[in-house]
Amino acid sequence: MPFIELDVLNAPERPTLGIDLGTTYSLVALWREGRPQVLRPAGRPDGRIPSAIWFPSSAPPQVGWPARDHAVTDPGATILSVKRFMGRGLADARADLASVPFPARETENHVIQFEAQGRAWTPQELSALILKEVWRIASAALGEEAPRRAVITVPAYFDEAQRAATRDAARLAGLEVARIVNEPTAASLAYGLEQKKQGTVVVYDLGGGTFDVSILAIEGGVFRVLATAGDTHLGGDDLDRALVELAFEESGVGAEFRADAAFLQGLRLAAERCKIELSSRSESELHISVPEQRLPWRRMVRREELEQRIQPFVQRTLDLCRRALHDARLQTEQIDEVVLVGGSTRIPHVRAEVARFFGRKPHTELNPDEVVAMGAAVQGHVLGGGTRELLLLDVTPLALGLETLGGAVSKIVLRNSPIPCQATEGFTTHADNQTGIDFHVVQGERELAKDCRTLGRFKLRGIPPLPAGMARVSVRFALDADGLLAVTAREESSGAQATIEVQPMNGLSDPEVERMLKESYAHAREDFDQSRLVNLRVEIASMLRALEKSLPGVRGALDRETLLDIEEASAHARTAERLGDVQAVQRLRDELERAAMPLAAALMDSVAKAALQGKKLSEV
Repeated sequence: MPFIELDVLNAPERPTLGIDLGTTYSLVALWREGRPQVLRPAGRPDGRIPSAIWFPSSAPPQVGWPARDHAVTDPGATILSVKRFMGRGLADARADLASVPFPARETENHVIQFEAQGRAWTPQELSALILKEVWRIASAALGEEAPRRAVITVPAYFDEAQRAATRDAARLAGLEVARIVNEPTAASLAYGLEQKKQGTVVVYDLGGGTFDVSILAIEGGVFRVLATAGDTHLGGDDLDRALVELAFEESGVGAEFRADAAFLQGLRLAAERCKIELSSRSESELHISVPEQRLPWRRMVRREELEQRIQPFVQRTLDLCRRALHDARLQTEQIDEVVLVGGSTRIPHVRAEVARFFGRKPHTELNPDEVVAMGAAVQGHVLGGGTRELLLLDVTPLALGLETLGGAVSKIVLRNSPIPCQATEGFTTHADNQTGIDFHVVQGERELAKDCRTLGRFKLRGIPPLPAGMARVSVRFALDADGLLAVTAREESSGAQATIEVQPMNGLSDPEVERMLKESYAHAREDFDQSRLVNLRVEIASMLRALEKSLPGVRGALDRETLLDIEEASAHARTAERLGDVQAVQRLRDELERAAMPLAAALMDSVAKAALQGKKLSEV
């Protein structure tokens, strides 16, 4: 059924952001001037915003590129790859916790919390910080306040708990979620594949933390997802770990460093740099430094070595492609197009293996980091009342069902069912005079409930006391266009009914979300001032470094009074680190800028003279 709600069709167009909330990087795009455009941070060549958060000792958390930089200089206070923990409990995420430099615990709802700056942070709150930074950058790029309405993408294999966690994060960030869209599906829109009259397309998406493959049928501009497969724990981070293991094997670093989260963070970033360089070079240096052990270890890594070490991960992606093809009842020769998405698809070995598997050269024309955000912007344009010439039918990635007597699972909504959808199944009582039924809602492909993910539990009471097997209870599962689930149980003869809008395990309750929102509102001014204070201090430090570097070369061109002004303003500016008043620090920054203006003019004059020296007037 169409994903466009009826009330949208006659509504005025509403600008809607497209946000790719990624494991390693996040991006934001908007439909402008007849096409999706990525909104870029100032001074950056592309639209990537690191999904990194730095917790300084006496200021609010910093997000994005400043945090990414501090992941090297202050790894013990920086968290990366928050997306891996969305909608998961400690038991699910045990392997990933080793790289987090903060203590972790679990709430009663099995939501992970990290201890930083003297308080507990859930993955939803941390993702909300990233989304706030994404929105801020969008506003800066547009020169005005960006829309608060957004289409947010998730891996196709995200389950109910992870999708609900993403929606909670957006709510905490002050965003209205127009739709949750699968990343590979969004990417297909960015490539303009709706212009094909018909065909079958594979979208292979290997990002920083997740892998997805989707097979789509296109008929007259209508997208229909035939099958999806994926792994929420397979991506570029795992490829980096292959090089981390190489370092541990050969460097002689003590075993205790495997448990040192700060050391692991720095080593992982070094491995990532090496991996990226090997996409364009035949060899690259991997190095680590451990002053405590007097160990500056360096090693040249050849591209062939990387390929050998990452082959098991690449093979896992191809196995998932094989599974998706099986579910879609297709052979590789029936695929018309293959599209590569995600930064990890820049690796030549990945491209070669995908081409070999499908027997055709994949599309790599667009920036693989940006296509998902661009596709989300296309979807936002459609939902906001723009173009209505395309239709997108998504699917649910895992089966949904109920635990039955003995612990088995009755699957009510099967994997790869198109959404939105609903399905109903009949149940009955198992004992005489039974007046209630406890329902256990699960998601997964296993046959026993204990092997599936618990989504929620609810009770139906008021069933007439009848002999076993006589009561007739219908249970309806309804999945909306975002893949979010509501379950209703109704006893036919009495009309007794119970409904649950599934609040998954590992999810925030509504009161918890409300509390977090109130806290963010209550501290908004304080947080803004503290953030501004940190930024001003960074800016002043940068200005002072520039002055120290430039002043000696033009000192002779400046008069004594100007030099005294610069020295006095510089001395005052150095006190900024000790001040907590934003306005006072702003004044110091402005004073330093005014004092340095003659220096800037002298530098420009010096450059101009150097450029003109020895030239005739006719040559200028």
